[in-house]
Amino acid sequence: MISLDDEVAGEYLAECCEHMATVETGLLAMEKGGAAIDEEVVNRVFRAVHSVKGGAGFFDLVKIRELAHQTEDALAQIRSHIMVPTPDRVRVLLRATDRLRELIQDPARSNQADISQILDALARLPADRAASAGKNCAPSAAHAHHGGHLRVLLAEDDFASRLLLQTFLSRYGECHVAVNGREAVEAVRSALVRGQRYDLICMDIMMPEMDGREAVRQVRALEMEFGILSTYGAKIVMTTTVSDVKEVIRCFRELCDAYLMKPIDLAELLSQMKSYRLIQ
Repeated sequence: MISLDDEVAGEYLAECCEHMATVETGLLAMEKGGAAIDEEVVNRVFRAVHSVKGGAGFFDLVKIRELAHQTEDALAQIRSHIMVPTPDRVRVLLRATDRLRELIQDPARSNQADISQILDALARLPADRAASAGKNCAPSAAHAHHGGHLRVLLAEDDFASRLLLQTFLSRYGECHVAVNGREAVEAVRSALVRGQRYDLICMDIMMPEMDGREAVRQVRALEMEFGILSTYGAKIVMTTTVSDVKEVIRCFRELCDAYLMKPIDLAELLSQMKSYRLIQ
């Protein structure tokens, strides 16, 4: 955890305010559009909320992360054509956006805030399961693992970290290695072409030839080319040192899923794998 008095925290909170403005503008456009889904608007809103959620963990902003996570889940259903963004549903998301903004504006007291009502409202949003029939997203959703044999890509240029992760992750499936971001992107491209996509990618931030942030951006772009939304794509965990915190926060803009601080805590990695239902 990093103190809220830290300069990086101040930059993150300022960016969060910008993200919330983007979210509000996008949701208002969605409310006017009714059931018609503007993919670009939905993706922009989803990315903004994901960025808020991702950075909150660094600063122990539990309630901000929880509310952003639930809002992101609802947006993921819209993004995947599982839920139609009717005006009533969008208004619930706007209420969540307003509450998120309030928490961001008073971060020191945000963890004591009562967000139960808006979380309940988000949880009650019904999903139109039939709406997803015949959509490209359906096979992607079905790909979610529930404890099966994993395909893992480990992108890490430090030998000691690479050996540690490879030894641990090989217990759970097939583990491939890339020593820089460019190799990682090519490995993902090759896997997608063969129809053997990765379930988990551990991506170091600081690597030669192509850094982790750019590699994540290109991986998500490749998945989109193959009709896979990031919601159902590989789970991407960034590995980093404290000095790279700014870069990790920027990686959430590119839709990475989580981060691990070095030296790697394998128990924390295991917990994250379970939270994403990659293993039992």
